[in-house]
Amino acid sequence: SEAKVLFTPLPSLWLRPQKAVDIEERPHYMCPLYKTSDRRGTLSTTGHSTNFVMYLKLPSKQPQSHWVKRGVAALCQLDD
Repeated sequence: SEAKVLFTPLPSLWLRPQKAVDIEERPHYMCPLYKTSDRRGTLSTTGHSTNFVMYLKLPSKQPQSHWVKRGVAALCQLDD
């Protein structure tokens, strides 16, 4: 992330199914992905907001707390 830059596009992601035991453990940030920038919605039976889509496992050498303190999240669409 860069100073005073609110939105930065992510590259296209390839979601490839794998068995959990076959996934190599690397430093990463579990980035929440939301449908819109409203980080709210009704809670579903899973305990997540209906606006929440999934977590993206993004490679990062920074600890999880680094990104959480900055409020980093991925969005499917920006507000117009």
